[in-house]
Amino acid sequence: MAQEVHLERLLGHKVFDAEGEFVGRIEEVIARKEGSEWVVEEYWVGTSALLHRLSARGAAHAFLSLFVSKEQAPGYRVPWDKLDLSHSEKRLRLDCARSELEELKGRKRRTKTKKR
Repeated sequence: MAQEVHLERLLGHKVFDAEGEFVGRIEEVIARKEGSEWVVEEYWVGTSALLHRLSARGAAHAFLSLFVSKEQAPGYRVPWDKLDLSHSEKRLRLDCARSELEELKGRKRRTKTKKR
């Protein structure tokens, strides 16, 4: 059964993994339209997710790297079925460890190839 979620209430909420470790805050929700409804595919969590949302990843990462390392500002893709929303008013908890999440990577630039 589908669950209705008020995304405006989730954005900015802290997310903890199954072991109780802080993972980051929900910064972005990726969804697709199915008929007249939107279906959540994944949540983006962490500092890198915020930078993606602000569309300033390149410049912001360069600036951020002056103060913190990449390891201190990670971002993760959280599949929709790995986030327990049953207690969303309290603490958002993952159904997995942080190590099981895919790290949020920057967009790859296309490289130009020379024609011979």
